[in-house]
Amino acid sequence: MITSLSIKNFALIDQLAIDFTNGLSIITGETGAGKSIILGALGLVLGKRADLSSLKNTDEKCVIEAQFNISKYNLLPFFEANDLDYEAETIIRREILPTGKSRAFINDSPVNLQELQALSLFLIDIHSQQQTQELSEEDVQFKIIDAIANNKNDLGAYQEILKEFRSNKSQLASLQKKQSESLKEQEYHTFLLEELWSAKLMDGDQEQLEEDFERLNNVEIIKEAIDKSLAIANEEEIGLLHHLKEIKNTFQRITPFSAKYQELLERINSVIIEFDDICTELNQHSEMVLSDPEKLDYTNQKLQLIYTLQKKHQVKTVSELLGIQNELDQSLVSISNLESEIEKLNELITKNEGELDALAQVIHEKRVQAIPVLTDKIIQILEKLGMPNVRFKIDLKLVPTYFSNGKEELQFLFSANKGGEFGLLKKVASGGEMSRIMLAVKAILAQYSKLPTLIFDEIDTGVSGEIAIRMGEIMKQMSTTMQVFAITHLPQIAAKGDSHFKVAKSIVGEVTNSELKLLTEDERVLEIAQMLSGTVVSESALNHAKALLN
Repeated sequence: MITSLSIKNFALIDQLAIDFTNGLSIITGETGAGKSIILGALGLVLGKRADLSSLKNTDEKCVIEAQFNISKYNLLPFFEANDLDYEAETIIRREILPTGKSRAFINDSPVNLQELQALSLFLIDIHSQQQTQELSEEDVQFKIIDAIANNKNDLGAYQEILKEFRSNKSQLASLQKKQSESLKEQEYHTFLLEELWSAKLMDGDQEQLEEDFERLNNVEIIKEAIDKSLAIANEEEIGLLHHLKEIKNTFQRITPFSAKYQELLERINSVIIEFDDICTELNQHSEMVLSDPEKLDYTNQKLQLIYTLQKKHQVKTVSELLGIQNELDQSLVSISNLESEIEKLNELITKNEGELDALAQVIHEKRVQAIPVLTDKIIQILEKLGMPNVRFKIDLKLVPTYFSNGKEELQFLFSANKGGEFGLLKKVASGGEMSRIMLAVKAILAQYSKLPTLIFDEIDTGVSGEIAIRMGEIMKQMSTTMQVFAITHLPQIAAKGDSHFKVAKSIVGEVTNSELKLLTEDERVLEIAQMLSGTVVSESALNHAKALLN
């Protein structure tokens, strides 16, 4: 429950601080006095967005602070999950700075609006005329039935599996799309892979083939060069080898004269050995250099194949071609893996569907049992609220689709008149009837679930007299188990409150200000009398007000 509210520099309010109690609290005031401002301030505390228009004085910051007793709401897990300090008396503060920046705090810890909005769902339910219209929405109708059916745990389990089911379905669709695209390319990729396989490529092939091609393509030039070199080296009397040996013989005669000459002789001898070895190799190469047109043709064809593959795949080396070959091989393997993954996902989805169907059936059966209870209770309350011939019919139909709350479609059918045809609630119920139906629903839900503080914002629209008294009695009954606020223009409802607050607007100089005041017993009599008769209060109005209060 909300225990206090303080407002500073908001709309028409300079400064306001007020305490609240449990039970039924009434808020009254003339149209335009500022009741909507109080709700607006509460809305900011609950996480609604703000702007500079909220500031009364744009040079100062606006501060709205509300204190809540949350000891009975089992909110410790929420505070732990959001890393917040838990206090039985929790304080929420919103600040709007002159710059337009907004800040929010829970027990002095800064939070974002999402966290604040999540907490607010457990604290206050502001019931406006707009929310009355939401009663005709299927999602809201399911929540009403599920509260009576006690489906909370089953729905939680269903939604967890549904989340997994949808994730698996999404993955399956993605894999199937990938498989479809892969299959389209498979034939072409297989052709490319076989083409590369048939080339029997190895690292270094290209360099060796290019060298072989150059050698085979220039056999005559190579043979001529080697043979000429051998002739120069081995020619008798004028060959290089003969001259080197002559130099060696000449130096042998002078080596005794100096160690340096001996060293030079050894170097000459090394040259002769090395040159002799070169000549031997030249002889070998000369014998090996043979014209081989077939090998030349084979080498040329293999090189042309490599060049063609490089051009096709837009690469420059055999190593890159081998990399592409490996990628193609892996892509074909991955298609096989995709089939395995798709099969596993299909098995998981089938399992999910079985679990969802089982839970959906349990939820459905509980709803079927809850519907007569709900309709009977609504009718009982509405009969007290001046609708003696009201009839409700709730159609629930199982469908194949997995919705977020089960596998059913729902229709709330309504007839206000005896012998009248049933019609969809949103089409046939008037504004006044919708207000009474919503009050009945809230009264019933208060018996089945722990509702947060409930604020009825002029739910009495379209009713008066005895019906208003009955509405007040229902709110009074609800307030025995929860904190209830009623913003009203009807004295019959105002008289049912445990406490009564008045919103009033005053003008001081050129400045308009709104304030919220807790009325004393005498002030309350006068306020209700004014609601009955207007600003000029008659004796009979005062007596009527006292009678209503008693």
